[in-house]
Amino acid sequence: MTLGLIWAQAANGVIGRDNALPWHLPEDMKRFRTLTAGATMIMGRRTWDSLPERFRPLPGRRNLVLTRRPDWSAPGAEVFGSLAAALDAATGDVWVMGGAAVYAEALPFADRVEVTELQESFEGDVTAPAVDLPVSGTTEWATSSTGLHYRHVTYVR
Repeated sequence: MTLGLIWAQAANGVIGRDNALPWHLPEDMKRFRTLTAGATMIMGRRTWDSLPERFRPLPGRRNLVLTRRPDWSAPGAEVFGSLAAALDAATGDVWVMGGAAVYAEALPFADRVEVTELQESFEGDVTAPAVDLPVSGTTEWATSSTGLHYRHVTYVR
């Protein structure tokens, strides 16, 4: 099993506001789909809830959802009470996709972290954890079809 974390963050570290992304970056969504295709996805319940209904469960992926609510269920979601239990059940390529507490708990075990950095800052109530891993690759800054500026940074243990 390989464990990766994947997120996009604003220049000020923001990754979310009111359980949603505070920006629209279609190029990042495309990259997310490409990198995670066929993989097992681990996410917190609020991250699951933030997905548009038409994308729940994420198509072509196994969806593992962490929650403290033992009675919670959703079609297409496998429910786990802890990250450790979800990791024990996971096989193959595994990606953590949020939220912040799940990222922080999973980061020490990550083989790889994929971050899309935006040059712009955004207001938000959730920030990314600090990544203390070697950078193995960075793309040049690009301009999104929405006018935002972004680049991809890969960290590998």
